[in-house]
Amino acid sequence: MAIYIGWRSLIRRNIILIFNTKRWLFFLLCCLSAAASAVSERTPVEPLTVKVIERLPHDTAAFTQGLQWYQGVLYESTGLYGASSIRKVEPQTGEVLAHHYLDDAYFGEGLARVGNKLIQLTWRQGLAFVYDLDSLALMQTFDYPGEGWGLCFDGKYLWMSDGSSTLYQRDPDDFSLITQLNVTLNNQPVTRLNELACVGEDIYANVWKSSRLVRINKATGRINAEIDASALVKESGRRHPESVLNGITYDEQEQVFYLTGKRWPKIFKVQLQER
Repeated sequence: MAIYIGWRSLIRRNIILIFNTKRWLFFLLCCLSAAASAVSERTPVEPLTVKVIERLPHDTAAFTQGLQWYQGVLYESTGLYGASSIRKVEPQTGEVLAHHYLDDAYFGEGLARVGNKLIQLTWRQGLAFVYDLDSLALMQTFDYPGEGWGLCFDGKYLWMSDGSSTLYQRDPDDFSLITQLNVTLNNQPVTRLNELACVGEDIYANVWKSSRLVRINKATGRINAEIDASALVKESGRRHPESVLNGITYDEQEQVFYLTGKRWPKIFKVQLQER
């Protein structure tokens, strides 16, 4: 009997040991999985800066909210109530080749080109204006909820910002919402995303009231590069603290960016390089 009881006790201890071992293994696997997930979410962030290639004149009355390069011409959206416009600009001279002024009730914001059309957001009016690319004649309008800040087109979808850490993917044909993208840096949300430029698999955004831009992977929302543009802010010649960096567009042919700010006297043609 004593031998029988001893074997039962030994078996029971072994079962408990095996159970506890499995439980600790499960706990360890969970910890390793969480750690691996945290590491994967901490995407390496490339530190970049700007190299100025050329300095171009810019209208100091233009409260720049959106900028678009296409076939050697700059298209610009300007803001402020009573002064908002969309304009076609000769980059070398700064001459305004054509313009369309918005009604005083509208505050112009981000700008994107879709084929032979330009789409301009408004800040708090919930309307996007669609213009003919050549004549800047108003063609139609789209409705949307909330605020409009930045806008870009990636060749298939529009991407829109509203000053939060969220980007909104929209249909270019009717402006309907397709999905939302939460933007993070090391798993933390990044707010005040403003003017946008779609380039390949990434979206570039300037962070409002800062001298930095970020590069966002549009598949994950993770920021994979930060661009220091403080040298441009210092050289901008701005005369007011509200004249912040705002205006970014990309020339695919030359692979350069054009950057400016609200009421800056200069537009900077730049390349990005390691900091």
